[in-house]
Amino acid sequence: MKEIDQPPPVLYVKGDLSPDDEWPVAIVGTRRVTAYGRQVTEEIASTLSRNGLTIISGMARGIDAIAHQAALSVGGRTIAVLGCGVDRIYPPEHSGLAERIIEHGALISDYAPGTPPEASNFPPRNRIISGLSMAVVVTEAGQRSGALITASFAADQGRDVFAVPGNIMSPQSRGTNRLIQDGAFLILDPKDVLEVLSLTMVTQHRAARVVLPADAVEAQLYQTLGHEPLHIDEIGARTDLPIDKVTATLALMELKGMIRQVGGMNYIVVRESEAGYQ
Repeated sequence: MKEIDQPPPVLYVKGDLSPDDEWPVAIVGTRRVTAYGRQVTEEIASTLSRNGLTIISGMARGIDAIAHQAALSVGGRTIAVLGCGVDRIYPPEHSGLAERIIEHGALISDYAPGTPPEASNFPPRNRIISGLSMAVVVTEAGQRSGALITASFAADQGRDVFAVPGNIMSPQSRGTNRLIQDGAFLILDPKDVLEVLSLTMVTQHRAARVVLPADAVEAQLYQTLGHEPLHIDEIGARTDLPIDKVTATLALMELKGMIRQVGGMNYIVVRESEAGYQ
């Protein structure tokens, strides 16, 4: 959140934020969801959840609620960012959903407890939905959907934006089709999100962190690498470590999500906020 414009000075949380939430993706869209929008949202949210990602949305009617419910249905974690205080459930018919989210995630707001759900509160809260996420997925949205505000915030914040294509005659797909026309990643399969974000091995990453604690060699290599690609031979030269030790340790660090190979045996570090490495 420190990376975004106008970061909130405080966040109120009802529920639990967990280390398991280090790979979050937002799923947002129209309140006037169609059968198609429901189907693709359920498929994307459940697939990402089963692969270890936390689903973030705004608990609104339509796509938001479907995304939360789909994550919960497969035992995943989900976070709802509200446009009111965390003690005020809106819409009121989502009180049961809110309780389930609290048990398997959290309600979050930058508005103080007791703040009512006024219309002017919702556009600013969208910067938090995108700011907390690695990427934003828009599954169905009209031309004036609030989900497009979230997508705009995401683009400004340097997050990836994904959109589901739809019928060009459907009003609920005009926003998503426009996002794709403007350069958003087109989703043909939920796994497209995992592949673009290099998150196809989240479960393995998480297990590796438990089994393979950091040591002095790992710390030395992490400090040597930066955001500019560095060849493995140069890494060995700078650390004065045997090349077989460098190769083996880099492989483990990549599995743990601390670094990434960007081709030709060149490596970069992954941002701490993305890797969860301290």
